[in-house]
Amino acid sequence: MAEPSTAIHGVQELIDRLRDEGVQEAEQQAKKILEEARQEAQAILAKAKAEADEMKATAKAEIESRDKSAMEALKLAARDAVLQLKSGVVRAFEQHVRRLVTSATTDKELIRTIVLVLAGKTAQELTKDKDLEIMVAEALFEDVKIDQALKDRGKEQILALSGDMLREGIELIPSSDVQGGVSVKLAGEDLKIDLTDKAISDLLIRYMSPRFVSILAGEEG
Repeated sequence: MAEPSTAIHGVQELIDRLRDEGVQEAEQQAKKILEEARQEAQAILAKAKAEADEMKATAKAEIESRDKSAMEALKLAARDAVLQLKSGVVRAFEQHVRRLVTSATTDKELIRTIVLVLAGKTAQELTKDKDLEIMVAEALFEDVKIDQALKDRGKEQILALSGDMLREGIELIPSSDVQGGVSVKLAGEDLKIDLTDKAISDLLIRYMSPRFVSILAGEEG
């Protein structure tokens, strides 16, 4: 009777051992699966975080680039606006100077004074008794309601000049090229003295514009 009991006991031990080994192996497999799953999840999270950081950095760089481009565009627009404004102000200033000079140099008294100076002894010495052609604005003669022949004979009278005020060889010539002031040509010589409104305006603007621009820029008080 002892042998069957021993055999049964041995079978039970084998069953218990197989069971224990199966449980241990199952637990080990489960732990391995869980560890692999954990590692895979960590890898997925790390990859997702890296991709998110890269996208964030790219978006930040694009935003900064757009902001920089927008700022540069604003600076350029502001600079162009200032340059256009400055150019417009300078142009208006130059036009104002030209209007003032033209207004001043169309005054008959001024032109009469210039003609008398040119007819004086000092001018006579400089020109060595050569004939002078003095071009004056046609507009000075347009308000004279007389025929052309009488107008040609009366140029001196239009400027309130008598014959004895002018030396011989001085001729007053109405010219469409002259708006104000006078232009003097020495007969037989390639010499011209430009005292017209344009020449005087150009001289004044050349002298005054740089300082005017400096004042606009705040460089001068």
